[in-house]
Amino acid sequence: MRLRFSKMHGLGNDFVVIDGVSQKVRLNADKVRHLADRRFGVGCDQVLLVESPTRPDRDFRYRIFNADGREVENCGNGARCFARFVRDRRLTGKRTIYVQTAGGDLTLKVLNNDQVRVDMGVPQLEPADIPFQAPGRALTYPLEVNDRTVEISALSMGNPHAVILVDDVASAAVDELGPVVASHPRFPKGVNVGFMHIASPTEINLRVYERGVGETLACGTGACAAVVAGRLRQQLETTVKVNLPGGQLSIRWQGDGQPVSMTGPATTVFHGQVNL
Repeated sequence: MRLRFSKMHGLGNDFVVIDGVSQKVRLNADKVRHLADRRFGVGCDQVLLVESPTRPDRDFRYRIFNADGREVENCGNGARCFARFVRDRRLTGKRTIYVQTAGGDLTLKVLNNDQVRVDMGVPQLEPADIPFQAPGRALTYPLEVNDRTVEISALSMGNPHAVILVDDVASAAVDELGPVVASHPRFPKGVNVGFMHIASPTEINLRVYERGVGETLACGTGACAAVVAGRLRQQLETTVKVNLPGGQLSIRWQGDGQPVSMTGPATTVFHGQVNL
């Protein structure tokens, strides 16, 4: 199977994006792992697949596969690249694009200067909706890891997130705690783990360990989750600048029951073809 693809990134979180509308695509976990391999494949954090929608009120279906081959529910940086891709490939001429994902519907708006704004939907805060094993919704939860207790915020942005407050992201125990929390049994589907330092009410620093990938240079849903967690703690304003290792995102959330808006860049690196 010979496939055309584009290599793209959102703040260094990189993707192989495949058009499944105008070419036949048959992906499985082995093929995804091969594509994602940085030595023997193209190399990426996630493989993104563009498909025709299954509903008349959507423009496309957006599917996301982590580097380990597992299909996941959502990816915010990928959503911005998705919007650029479908316009650059002339699959649509729209600037406002409606897509369906395994984690819910998204609205993508292509702005000027390579910026894309994504309506990420309403955060899910009930433990059963994350999913997370807890007796009921709480502001924070104690989590037993490595013979210690870590305080986390838990929520879903279409995919599950745990957010940990730290004094300094540079010295945060990302390599130690990230994989342990990501595979914690209280998160039946695994979880992405954010390490957040609140610099001011309008600015945070963030590192994210993504399930099935490891630490990435940026995580869009992780940035959204961190801002929601900080807002719920009454430590952040409505609009927050999020500093990630790969660059900056602007996140806006007005509060409980409201959707989260994310604005940031999407960049094409190169186009290619690959035999699978």
